Amino acid sequence: MNLQPAPLAAPLATTAPPTPLREFLAFKLGSEEYGIDILRVQEIRSYDKPTRIANAPDFIKGVINLRGMIVPIVDMRLKLKLAQASYDPFTVVIVLNVGARVVGMVVDAVSDVITLAPEQLRPVPELDVGPAAEHLLAIGTVDDRMLILVDIAKLLSGAEIGLAEATLQ
Repeated sequence: MNLQPAPLAAPLATTAPPTPLREFLAFKLGSEEYGIDILRVQEIRSYDKPTRIANAPDFIKGVINLRGMIVPIVDMRLKLKLAQASYDPFTVVIVLNVGARVVGMVVDAVSDVITLAPEQLRPVPELDVGPAAEHLLAIGTVDDRMLILVDIAKLLSGAEIGLAEATLQ
């Protein structure tokens, strides 16, 4: 009789590790819906007219004092070369942490927070839309909705934002 211990069983094959879900804050600019990484969002505020800065680009509406911090405010309609916005009670400022900067962006309205799995992300079609295409991450699909997912760090880390900050100093 053999009293040798049975060989250790191979570990059970596990399924692939769960794919990371990502959350995006959905917002509107005109009739289109956009999304940004929720981890960049510091807060959402109602729109108050900012203090204008001389010689700042048109899309930089000015600055606000946010609890002692001077924050540049970017109108996303103008930044993305869309139609001029009309400011109404739904207009909000999304305050973002972009690298070491805090920046506010004016949007028409905030919709909701959407969780997307990798299979809900579609590549951005290769269109000749110039430099704007490099700021797009993907197209997110949820039921009948499509969100244009924006890499806000790339979009708002440009020289123009640095120019606005330099003007403040």
